[in-house]
Amino acid sequence: MERMRSTTIVAMRRDGEAAIAGDGQVTFGEHTVVKHSARKIRRLAGGRILAGFAGSAADAFTLFEKFEGYVDTYHGNVMRAAVELAKEWRSDRVLRRLEALLLVVSADHLLIISGTGDVIEPDDGIAAIGSGGPYALAAARALAYNTALSVDEICRKALEIAADICIYTNRNISLERL
Repeated sequence: MERMRSTTIVAMRRDGEAAIAGDGQVTFGEHTVVKHSARKIRRLAGGRILAGFAGSAADAFTLFEKFEGYVDTYHGNVMRAAVELAKEWRSDRVLRRLEALLLVVSADHLLIISGTGDVIEPDDGIAAIGSGGPYALAAARALAYNTALSVDEICRKALEIAADICIYTNRNISLERL
């Protein structure tokens, strides 16, 4: 059975600033674009946290809600909320079948959260997920290390570069900044 998938998200934290950006493409299976302007990022916890997803759209909405619930339960502690979500995601029979990755950024953390129990905080404050993730990550690192661009400019340009390479990534970019 073919599924609808959303693809590329990139995020960055540096010098007290944070941004996240996502492309707008949703594909059905491997060959059909069904939407060009999906919004894959959102503000959570009263705007203090930015989150994006790659993978199945319906699964991602479930995970957004679960993550935000844990953020509330643990009084805004993003790391604890991420660990608890990853534990539940990995051990719950229904959640275990969800096919998505989350990328979460706050003033203090940038995390990749997966259903296999992974909670990864990149050393350099830059992360990307999805089909175009490796391209966006490479572009963001090159821009971060070699330019004076702001975090939101880097995220936008990294996605534009990924869109030029990855057929599952487009240039309809949504961006949020803390």
